[in-house]
Amino acid sequence: MKSKEEILKLEHQVCFPIYTLSKEIVSMYRPYLDELDISYPQYLVLMVLWEEQQATVSMICEKLYLDTGTITPMLKRMEAKELIARTRQKNDERVVQITLTQKGKDLKKKAINIPYKLLEDIDLTQEELVFLRSITTKILKKSNK
Repeated sequence: MKSKEEILKLEHQVCFPIYTLSKEIVSMYRPYLDELDISYPQYLVLMVLWEEQQATVSMICEKLYLDTGTITPMLKRMEAKELIARTRQKNDERVVQITLTQKGKDLKKKAINIPYKLLEDIDLTQEELVFLRSITTKILKKSNK
């Protein structure tokens, strides 16, 4: 077992390489997303909507582990780019429904190859990717109970 002082060294931290890896992977997306004129968080929102067709703000927040203070300004920017439409539900105006516009739907065709390009860039085996995803998902689920 490491001493109390040893444990505080950066090289012994689990969070640091995960944090750094996250930044690196997001930066690997940047050239592909720049071609689409969207940010990585906007890409995540679009993926939720491409899968669900429509979603409430709270559902998007839940799926992406983000809060409304982060999501709401981003959704406003996406609406200004005409990628999504925001509408309040008639029976409860506190609930905002998000739907894709035709432009947002069309963007899916342009984004379809991004995951494949990223897999080439990362250069891991399928087994390594599955293992990495399972470990990170396990940690996320545990921390969000």
